Amino acid sequence: MKINELFYSLQGEGFLAGVPSVFVRLAGCPLRCCWCDTAYAWRDTSGVDRTTEFILDAVNRWDTRHVVVTGGEPLVNEDWSPRAGLGGMLKAMKAAGKHITIETAGIVYVPSLACDLMSISPKLGNAFGNEAMDQARDMVTTRYAVRQLIDHYDYQLKFVVEGKEDLPEIEEVLKDVGGVRREKVVLMPQAKTRQELLDKSVEIAKLCEEHGYVLGQRLQVLLWEGRRGK
Repeated sequence: MKINELFYSLQGEGFLAGVPSVFVRLAGCPLRCCWCDTAYAWRDTSGVDRTTEFILDAVNRWDTRHVVVTGGEPLVNEDWSPRAGLGGMLKAMKAAGKHITIETAGIVYVPSLACDLMSISPKLGNAFGNEAMDQARDMVTTRYAVRQLIDHYDYQLKFVVEGKEDLPEIEEVLKDVGGVRREKVVLMPQAKTRQELLDKSVEIAKLCEEHGYVLGQRLQVLLWEGRRGK
């Protein structure tokens, strides 16, 4: 597997926010979100080939059962090709007693993975800027893939939200996917700094109250302002 970085921190987002976890960041992502805080992991060449044995030994250095496999995009390489060795790595982690979260944009469905929580972050138009918005939305809101993921895995859906103007698109995504429980949907403020996060949180909290969604933490911004390795 092409590993960009491997580190120990607190899970920053979703229903497991605050849980001490080992993060295994895979290199390579076919998307280019304009607000991405891990652009350094976009390229396949940003990682070093590591064996499953090496990764498992590294993960076991820390006294936690929670492992977060992230990226980049952990389910595919930069060119959209399947990740060779992913299933075997996850199976070995599960055999070692780990709780596995996979953080994905939900652009492809991969069956039969050892995964306790599929953390799906469908990208909205705000991820790509106005010029490429329509094309990007068509590419990444792969409703079939999201539908398959939530049918076959325990899941959460996370949306990075600029403001109330994003709500119609979120509602459209959920309608197209169908059958999504609102208590499984997490809205998170788009922010790169602690102050920006605080400034936007009240507005996003009101949207959650009005529409039955969950207000999501972004501890990596609140505590460390997105510092690499945290």
